Amino acid sequence: MTVTPIDLFSSFIHLQRDGAAHAVPPVFDPGRDGWQVMAFHARTDADVHADHWEVHPEAEEVVSCLTGGIRLYLGPESRPGDPERQPGDEEEIRLTAGTAAIVPRGRLHRMELDGPSDILSVTLPRGSRLERRAGG
Repeated sequence: MTVTPIDLFSSFIHLQRDGAAHAVPPVFDPGRDGWQVMAFHARTDADVHADHWEVHPEAEEVVSCLTGGIRLYLGPESRPGDPERQPGDEEEIRLTAGTAAIVPRGRLHRMELDGPSDILSVTLPRGSRLERRAGG
């Protein structure tokens, strides 16, 4: 097998359950089984869908800031009997170049940029979804 470099900003890496790894087109597929490594350039908040919450019910997500700076917001932990989410009920985590955070499985999260940034994330996309943020 010939090993060649992969441009992480032009491809995602799909890690299959059987241990195989493949470069795939950079399309987030919530129906795909196996882990996905994604790197992307983000110039504006629109590039990180800041007006939406994201959730991955099947696995945690590692979010890493490679360059620049991002603000990762975690929605409130939902517990049976809790009232509906209220605007402002979110936890802010600041990531600078070379840092990462682990978003708990099933926790709503979103990002905003401090400026142009390069971001790397790793998660299991199966079942993932976006929800429009109220007022976003």
